[in-house]
Amino acid sequence: MSITETTTGTTTWTIDPAHTSVEFSLKHLMISTVRGRFGAVTGTIVLDEANPAASTVEAEIDVTSIDTRQEQRDAHLRSADFFDVETFPSIKFTSTRIERDGDHFDVYGNLTIRDVTREVVLHTSDEGRGGDPWGGQRAAFSATTKIDRREFGLTWNQALETGGVVVGNDIKITLEVQAVKAA
Repeated sequence: MSITETTTGTTTWTIDPAHTSVEFSLKHLMISTVRGRFGAVTGTIVLDEANPAASTVEAEIDVTSIDTRQEQRDAHLRSADFFDVETFPSIKFTSTRIERDGDHFDVYGNLTIRDVTREVVLHTSDEGRGGDPWGGQRAAFSATTKIDRREFGLTWNQALETGGVVVGNDIKITLEVQAVKAA
């Protein structure tokens, strides 16, 4: 069943961290792209199948799970220069409204990084539903968005001798979410 089909009632889905990815990419040295991911995400999706606009999403990312495949860079990203995980160990998202955009949905919500909350829009696709081998039901969604890291207090940078900066400001975020239907 897809979110676009009409049924009655709401269903609650728990995000499956083992089958969910939160990935990001940004420019490094203004010429190449660095990619990373967060390995630990939890949350709940409440779907109103009859009225998808009434659905809600809440998610939390453990920032210490950041992985850019380079430990020194990951340690710097965890430091006070960037995420300051000692003070702000998680990133949070809470939806505020959902609007249909053709076959897709725009999920508006409050994204909190460090102590800064800004509205973002997740351009979302419902990837479908299916049973798993253990008798449960699964739902999958994909989403993309882009943020300016400076708007969330992530302002550290270093000027390059040749002009420009080490770290780009535009962060592209891609989510692949799998959730398990709650009992």
